[in-house]
Amino acid sequence: VQLQASGGGLVQTGGSLRLSCAASGRTLRPLGRYVAWFRQAPGKEREFVAAIRWSGGYTYSADSVKGRLTISRDNAKNTVYLQMNSLKPEDTAVYYCAADENIILSNVRRSSSYGYWGQGTQVTVSS
Repeated sequence: VQLQASGGGLVQTGGSLRLSCAASGRTLRPLGRYVAWFRQAPGKEREFVAAIRWSGGYTYSADSVKGRLTISRDNAKNTVYLQMNSLKPEDTAVYYCAADENIILSNVRRSSSYGYWGQGTQVTVSS
C-alpha cells in the first residue's frame, strides 16, 4: 500500500497550488480514519498542516495555515486534497500526506500517529 502525493511546484508569493493524495493498492477510505498533510522545511522538524476525518469530513488545521490552506476529500475518487491559497515563502517545504486507521482525535496532529506516508511533493514559494 502506498500513498502518492502530487501537485507541488514553484509559485510566486500570493499564488495557489492544489496538492493531491491518493492510495495505490488499496482505497484511501479503509486505509485512513484520518488523512493528514504534514510539511518539512530544510533544517526544520516535520510539522502538522491539516487533517480530515474521512467519515463526516471533519477538518483540523494548524493555526499558521487557517484561512489559506484547506483540506478536503473526494469520496468518489478516494483522494484527499490540500488547496493552498495566498502562499507565502514560509510555506516552502516538502509536503507529505499520511493516513492511519487507528488514531484518536487528540493525536491527529502528531506525525508519529500515522503509519502510512506518501513520498512527499516539493512546494517552493518565491518572494
